[in-house]
Amino acid sequence: MKFPKFYQALGVLALTAALVVAAAPARAEMYVEAYLGGNFAGSASEAISGNWADAAGMGPFSFNSPGHIDPAVAGGLKIGTWFVKEGFLGLNYPDWMKYLGFYLDFSYHRLDFRRGLGRWINPTVPESFQDTFFSEGTAATLAFMFAARYGFLPDSEVPFGRLQPYLAVGPAILFSSQHPSFFSVPGTALWSLEAPSQSSADIALAVEAGLRWMALKNVSLDVSFKYRYANPSYSYSGVIDSLGAVNSFTFSPTYNLFGFQAGAAYHF
Repeated sequence: MKFPKFYQALGVLALTAALVVAAAPARAEMYVEAYLGGNFAGSASEAISGNWADAAGMGPFSFNSPGHIDPAVAGGLKIGTWFVKEGFLGLNYPDWMKYLGFYLDFSYHRLDFRRGLGRWINPTVPESFQDTFFSEGTAATLAFMFAARYGFLPDSEVPFGRLQPYLAVGPAILFSSQHPSFFSVPGTALWSLEAPSQSSADIALAVEAGLRWMALKNVSLDVSFKYRYANPSYSYSGVIDSLGAVNSFTFSPTYNLFGFQAGAAYHF
């Protein structure tokens, strides 16, 4: 499992946040935001497809399943800045750059595949048969987001505008794990297999659209919609099933993850 990379990424995030906050002058539009919401996913079709071979010489097989992912509670933290004239590192940006910004977004949630039927297929023989599959997993995402905003309802306290819709896009690193299990359908020959949890760190795409309301000069409320795309691969080898056969296979789902979230931010 690739947990060292996970902790390294958290360390980079914490160090970056500390440097940014320390370097930014008081008038900079820096902010730190905590949020909570829900994660949903499109069907990860062919999610459990992969090569399979065992000691009994029954491979290779592929296992196809609709790959439905359960909804989950998600939480996270954003650290960002808008490029105002007095902004990040004290650089004198041109006035038009106040519409642009950057933020780091770290989020975490469960990533469980719902229990469902799948079908084993051997390309060398016409027969196929069904088994049940489910998997328990987690996902942590570190996203590097480039954002654009516009301001409405300006006043003396918030000259840019209290109501600020924004759109952001950027690359991300998805740290995920999956712990799959297979077992036979009731009424068929008894068989089961539980594979150990494996993790993967992969480049992902992140897109977010949101609406921020400056409730006070230094406090804002934010609601947003988030999309992430990634295609990790988990490899399992030497897994012994209930019949004593040694199995090796790969699990390569395609994730289309959707999130809705609400948060509160403090602005420096």
